[in-house]
Amino acid sequence: MSGRPDVSPRLPPRWFVRSAWALHRAVYRLTGGRRGLWRPKSDKWGTMRLKTIGRRTGRERIAILGYYEDGPNLVTMAMNGWAEGEPAWWLNLQAQSEARVDLVDGSRAVRARAAVGDERSRLWARWRDMGTDVDAYATRRSSTAVVILEPLPEAQ
Repeated sequence: MSGRPDVSPRLPPRWFVRSAWALHRAVYRLTGGRRGLWRPKSDKWGTMRLKTIGRRTGRERIAILGYYEDGPNLVTMAMNGWAEGEPAWWLNLQAQSEARVDLVDGSRAVRARAAVGDERSRLWARWRDMGTDVDAYATRRSSTAVVILEPLPEAQ
C-alpha cells in the first residue's frame, strides 16, 4: 500500500471529472484525432480511445483511457474515475470482449480480459511505478480490475 494509513487522496467533484472526460473526447473529435491521444513513456501512461459495443443498446460506445504497454498488450484500469461502481466500458467488455482501440500510431482490434493473481500484482505495481498513488486511490473503491487488451489478428 501507500504507507499512509487511512489517507485517501482528494478528488475533484464528480461533475468535474465527468466534464473533463467529455471535454477530452470533444478535443479528440474536433481536431479529427490530431489531439487527445499520446503514447506512454517508461514513467508515464499514455491515452487511447476505446470503442466497445453497448451491452444494452448494441451501439458503439467511446471512452478515452490511460494505458501502458506490456509487450504486445495494452494495460488499463477499470476505475470509473476512482468512484464506486464499474465503468460502462468495462461492463461492455465483460459482455463482449472484442473491441477496437485507436492509438497515436493507428487502430487495432483487441480482446479484453481481467488480470488475476501474480499477473495482476505485477501490472498494478507498474501503475504504481508511474508515480500515481494507485494504492491510496484504490481505497475509494471495493475493487479495481486491471484490464489487459490483447491484440487480435486483423481481418484480411
